[in-house]
Amino acid sequence: MAKSTTCVYLANTFLFLSLVLFLLLLLWTISSLYNPIPIIHSPFTKPKSEPKLEPNGVVGSPNCAAHELCDPLEKSFYDNPGLSYSIEKPMKNWDEKRSDWLKQHPSFAIGARDRILVVTGSQPLPCENPIGDHLLLRLFKNKVDYCRIHGYDIFYNNAYLHPKMDAYWAKFPVIRAAMLAHPEVEWIWWIDSDAVFTDMEFKVPLDRNCQWSMDLVNDWAEMGPNSPNYEKWGQLQLSTFKDKTYPHSDDQSALIYLLFKHKDKWGSKTYIENEYYFQGYWVEIVKTYENITEGYKEVEILGPTLRRRHAEKLSEYYAKLREPYLEDAGYKRRGRRPFVTHFTGCQQCNGNHNPMYVGDTCWTEMQRALNFADNQVLRNYGFVHPDLMNSSFVSPLPFDYPA
Repeated sequence: MAKSTTCVYLANTFLFLSLVLFLLLLLWTISSLYNPIPIIHSPFTKPKSEPKLEPNGVVGSPNCAAHELCDPLEKSFYDNPGLSYSIEKPMKNWDEKRSDWLKQHPSFAIGARDRILVVTGSQPLPCENPIGDHLLLRLFKNKVDYCRIHGYDIFYNNAYLHPKMDAYWAKFPVIRAAMLAHPEVEWIWWIDSDAVFTDMEFKVPLDRNCQWSMDLVNDWAEMGPNSPNYEKWGQLQLSTFKDKTYPHSDDQSALIYLLFKHKDKWGSKTYIENEYYFQGYWVEIVKTYENITEGYKEVEILGPTLRRRHAEKLSEYYAKLREPYLEDAGYKRRGRRPFVTHFTGCQQCNGNHNPMYVGDTCWTEMQRALNFADNQVLRNYGFVHPDLMNSSFVSPLPFDYPA
């Protein structure tokens, strides 16, 4: 009797569940008639219209709208088989070619005069110094932070683009190639790997991406190791500059020589900044960080608006608000942040620093500089390194700091 009752119960349960399922399917069917399921197109679905293929194999659009990312069929300097990215072949009529390219790409022409590309790099091989790669990473982060705050693009290169141009001459082939690869930017700025941005708010004037700059790079590079007159240039520099102590041509002596000997062509069109610590020698700068920090705190105590929490994207706006306070209160007494602290002679990758620097002084002070800069970044994220010697420890900032 119990077995029969159990079978009846199971049968009724099955019929009930079947009825519920049927009703749900019926309801879904009726609902779909009034609310059809939208057709979702896969990003991999073949487009209705293919890009036009020209007889020469070039694919593109007939023209580009002002806010459209495309490459028109009209030829540009890129389509010239004779175009060379090498430093050895000069580029002629660059202003005209770049202007034509911007007309073909109106989306890039908008705001082109303020567009900046920061270029930096390092050697292609791993560092011999045990902490060299770590320092390179932190130095690169510093540059990425600066570029993000100001909306700049950045290109990091770790390949020698010319077999004879390494060490400090390696930058020239990279700058030349970057100018051709980025006609959309008005400014090209090279920053050495051992240089640290230590004023993250400051905006720097840069070298315009024009024919004059292209010619300067070419003439400058002609004094480098790729030139058959490399040794001759070294002797000329040695005889011209009495404080030069080594016979080979270097990049800084080469630039000074061009400005000094060719004033009409280069010197008269170059401004030498001497009113501001644009780039400073690290030994003189690093000992001022704490004093400068206190000066900025005093400025923020005087200006409540400067203490207001804000989005990182508004950093430039608050930098403008800070400037009058710096001039009136902090600039003369405490000094302002040095824009760049350059660790010349430290050789963070191979570790063979100048013998005049004792022990780990280079690496210790480099960390302090990086943390000094990082504090300016972390401020917008609510934290700070209380000790510049301790990279791993941060503490939260209280509201309305430093009131």
